[in-house]
Amino acid sequence: MSERRLVLTADDLGRDPHTDATVLALLEAGHVSATTLLAVGPGAAAAAAGAHALGTTPRLHATLTSERGLDPWPARSGCAAVMDDGGVLPLDGSLARARASVGDVVGEVAAQLTWLRGRGLAPAGVDSHAGTLYGLDGAPWLAAVLRWCAEQGLAFRLPRDLRPYLGEVAPELAAQHAHAVALADSLGVALPAAMITNRADAAELGSYESLREQMVAALDTLPVGTSELFLHPADGLPGPTGRIRSWEARLLRDPAWHDALTSSALEIVPDWWSHEP
Repeated sequence: MSERRLVLTADDLGRDPHTDATVLALLEAGHVSATTLLAVGPGAAAAAAGAHALGTTPRLHATLTSERGLDPWPARSGCAAVMDDGGVLPLDGSLARARASVGDVVGEVAAQLTWLRGRGLAPAGVDSHAGTLYGLDGAPWLAAVLRWCAEQGLAFRLPRDLRPYLGEVAPELAAQHAHAVALADSLGVALPAAMITNRADAAELGSYESLREQMVAALDTLPVGTSELFLHPADGLPGPTGRIRSWEARLLRDPAWHDALTSSALEIVPDWWSHEP
């Protein structure tokens, strides 16, 4: 077994038809080893069935916010405190922070998991769509979510090493992160060693080749253990969001990218919790 392993994840299954078709095709071709599902998305049921047919169980991509440019998403729990005045998940995550209790938020995440389980899927891990559960904006959800993960026997995508994702961080954030990792360890919640993604848009990158160069370079930053790369691939979406997502889909199919993975001696695996010491 390699000392460095990588989960190649396509996020956002269930978001829209373009994303769903792209992610399922990438799974079928073996270009990614995992995916995550937005249980609140309009295509979630069909996307979940498609992944299941390919032998993949998506992780729960827990979300508290809708997305601009898309029809707003429902709250699976029906809890008014996590919804805006229109009865849907808000565009602004700060609304939940202002109105919802920790119990309300955990209840919504639990309802999304129940929805997935009701379709015959048993996800073994949880992620946070748009980072809403991490508490980087001061929200107090993370500790309660980790305790809930422990109760449910779920892994959680919180990197042990922040540097490949965020670089050097302020001491206050570093302390908060260390506390969360220690809590996860005490609860037995499996975490990835590190995580990497693309955090730039197409205008910032300037070209597809720049994206590929940055992602290849990021492979060298990964520590010993099982890390995760997550991207948001989609072919055919309009506008600036569609452009960067199409580049990410192109990257995952690019022979030069696959050559870089081979050269880096990273073992591609479907999850991080099976490889915990």
